[in-house]
Amino acid sequence: MKKLVAFDLDGTLALSKQALKDDMGETLADLLTVADVAVISGGDWPQFEKQVASRLPERADRDRLWLMPTTGTKLYVHRDGAWKTVYAELFDDAEKQKIIQAFGQSLEATGFVPEQTWGERIEDRGSQITFSALGQQAPLEAKETWDPDFAKRKVIQADLRQRLPGLAINMGGATSIDITREGVDKGYGLRKLAAESGIQLGEMLFIGDAIFPGGNDYPAHEAGVDCVRVRDPQETISVVTAIVACQKQG
Repeated sequence: MKKLVAFDLDGTLALSKQALKDDMGETLADLLTVADVAVISGGDWPQFEKQVASRLPERADRDRLWLMPTTGTKLYVHRDGAWKTVYAELFDDAEKQKIIQAFGQSLEATGFVPEQTWGERIEDRGSQITFSALGQQAPLEAKETWDPDFAKRKVIQADLRQRLPGLAINMGGATSIDITREGVDKGYGLRKLAAESGIQLGEMLFIGDAIFPGGNDYPAHEAGVDCVRVRDPQETISVVTAIVACQKQG
């Protein structure tokens, strides 16, 4: 039996930047009756609040929920009826400027400049800088067709690694690349979670859609956490339903 089940967000619990659907909220509420639940993803707290925290049914045991924005460099827990920050590890201004400049140089060098964008392409999330190729407000259908096999972002990722040595550069979501301090990835976040929760890595299960080399879920596997790769939120529901039944049986 696992004491905690951790999830990626976009592509796993919900479509890119979309709120949890009702059936997913109910599924997570069921899971919270038998295990702690963590969500770790590249988005910042406002995105987590919109996609996850506000979408859970009233019956969900929020005190068993660990929300980890910006790849685990922030941690929020629910105590005394409110969400509270446990920690937040932030870039300084000089680090942010260096990263933002590198993004522009990399796009020019690799030639992957989209013809159309929707909103800002670079978002400062405090402890993480995120590049969204088509912009922060891009429609889902455009995002799903731009780089479905990650091929474009792998080229940009390789270029950025030359320009930004000492930083972690990982692909996430449908069109994004997340940059954090070196060693900061979902494995790092899960180790931080183990320290904060007292639940060991061997007692966790991680579920994500990008568990492959270069994917931003793969570090969970490298950290030694048991993992299940899913194709989409609907498959996640099937997997979690089976986990809940198994946990209840003991």
